Amino acid sequence: MLNVLLPLLLFAALSLAVIGAIRRLQMWRRGRPSNVDLLGGLLAMPRRYMVDLHHVVARDKYMANTHVATAGGFVLAAILAILAHGLGLHNRILGYALLFATVLMFVGAVFVFKRRLNPPSRLSKGPWMRLPKSLLVFSASFFILTLPVAGLLPEGFGGWMLAAVLAVGVAWGVSEMFLGMTWGGPMKHAFAGALHLAWHRRPERFGGGRSTGLKPLDLNDRSAPLGVEKPKDFTWNQLLGFDACVQCGKCEAACPAFAAGQPLNPKKLIQDMVVGLAGGTDAHFAGSPYPGKPIGEHGGNPHQPIVNGLVDADTLWSCTTCRACVEECPMMIEHVDAIVDMRRFLTLEKGATPNNGAQVLDNLIATDNPGGFAPGGRLNWAADLNLDLMRDTPAVDVLFWVGDGAFDMRNQRTLRAFVKVLKAAGVNFAVLGLEERDSGDVARRLGDEATFQGLAKRNIQTLAQYRFNRIVTCDPHSFHVLKNEYGAFGGDYRVQHHSTYMAELISAGLLDLKADTGGSMTYHDPCYLGRYNGEYEAPRAVLRALGIEVKEMQRSGFRSRCCGGGGGAPITDIPGKQRIPDMRMDDIRQTAAERVAVGCPQCTAMLEGVVEPRPQVKDIAELVADALIEPAVPAKPAKRLEPEVIA
Repeated sequence: MLNVLLPLLLFAALSLAVIGAIRRLQMWRRGRPSNVDLLGGLLAMPRRYMVDLHHVVARDKYMANTHVATAGGFVLAAILAILAHGLGLHNRILGYALLFATVLMFVGAVFVFKRRLNPPSRLSKGPWMRLPKSLLVFSASFFILTLPVAGLLPEGFGGWMLAAVLAVGVAWGVSEMFLGMTWGGPMKHAFAGALHLAWHRRPERFGGGRSTGLKPLDLNDRSAPLGVEKPKDFTWNQLLGFDACVQCGKCEAACPAFAAGQPLNPKKLIQDMVVGLAGGTDAHFAGSPYPGKPIGEHGGNPHQPIVNGLVDADTLWSCTTCRACVEECPMMIEHVDAIVDMRRFLTLEKGATPNNGAQVLDNLIATDNPGGFAPGGRLNWAADLNLDLMRDTPAVDVLFWVGDGAFDMRNQRTLRAFVKVLKAAGVNFAVLGLEERDSGDVARRLGDEATFQGLAKRNIQTLAQYRFNRIVTCDPHSFHVLKNEYGAFGGDYRVQHHSTYMAELISAGLLDLKADTGGSMTYHDPCYLGRYNGEYEAPRAVLRALGIEVKEMQRSGFRSRCCGGGGGAPITDIPGKQRIPDMRMDDIRQTAAERVAVGCPQCTAMLEGVVEPRPQVKDIAELVADALIEPAVPAKPAKRLEPEVIA
């Protein structure tokens, strides 16, 4: 009976899986066109899966090993089962190979089952609770069926009752594995995930690369709305990426807004986009809701507006764009891109930026700075410092990008400290002065691509007049935009954060420093320096050079908790149960450090806004400036790090 039934079950499941795959492909193709190397992506997919994806998955050794055993065993078992039982190739070697594959899969499935006995709250439940059982049934059924193929049992053993039981088991396991991959079951992530890796929105992330700059919006293309209004307004490979979500909830666990009780859960946001892709409601979502928003009240389809249908606007405005969700996602989904795309529509098409958002954007247009300060006061902080201006200097080693810390009295101390360091090292530097405008970071994160592009192009036009080796700034947000996002508009520069540059000065022996004696210290990694640009070591190298032993927080490095100051979050000001900077200060207090070193004006403002008593907040430039050994006599100009000057 099984000799007849097995091929029918296998090929019926395969046929339905092909139909389901075509159906999902048609759903993804509802999105906008995207320039993707289809064949090249498919050829690169195995390496992206085995190396890049598992580089992220391997952070959790338990699940990494489990996934290798389960997924690897299933792929091997499925291929061999089709050969042995579907095509009837009863070869003993083939049988032993299939037995090995099913045992491997079974062992992995046992560990999946164990994880699901008492799952953490971040994991989605519902159909996902069924998956371990289906994996076990699939592997066990094919193991028993393959024993005769391997010659370990005679053909037809066990009689019709065992055959019937095995037929049910095979039907269950096969339907879950093959149909679930394409018709929307838990295994869907396997099919969508493989193609997502092949046709990823940011292929430059693979092979050890880094890609964090937002994609430019074509403001002249009026064939579609500016930004994303409806699910079909995403590119097709973005929709594919949403469908690849495995609902593991690692993004949820990392999200500072979710932890603060603001109405954002990045996992649910992605699943809401999947609902919009297929049409329906969120009533069957089996994970954590948006804080303060019950499940079952939202729905939509590819052709209906997302906001006030699938999600509420305050969900999008809660995001700090810290990329913690993206950094943790084992499927390498781009949550932040999706959120900014939807913000662009709200800002550019609807003018619906909440709270102080509209005022800040108006200020940027009118005064070139978000605070609305008179542009003529941009250099007031340095009135007594006799700084060289680029317009008076033919060429310099360093163009010091001041940023909007120029208008903030607290951050003026950081700027003055860094100038002191530059002068002590004999660096040939200058500033733009009144020619400098806001980098556009805030405008872009709030979705105002038009204002961002206007600021960027004007800054690029200004910079094109001058000759310098590099741009150095104390602001990671300006650093990121200048380094990673101006290039799309013709502005390609060597840009460094001031911590990186100071580490070079110290390494070159251009600074005489005494040991810091100010007390114990921890270091807070800025999101736009760390997760966005991979710079974790330079700030710590500077602190070590000062004789400081950093007392690391539990959440540091690529898992550093956001201060709450990015993405325009202080401007949109969506309420939660607690403040993100208060949570970060609790992380700091747990180290028992007396001080916290920072390298970002936003981080300084957010952490110093925490009610005292709390550790003292000091920028790295301030620490270095305080440690400078003043020369007894004026020193000769130090040797420049790079004497040649490039345009």
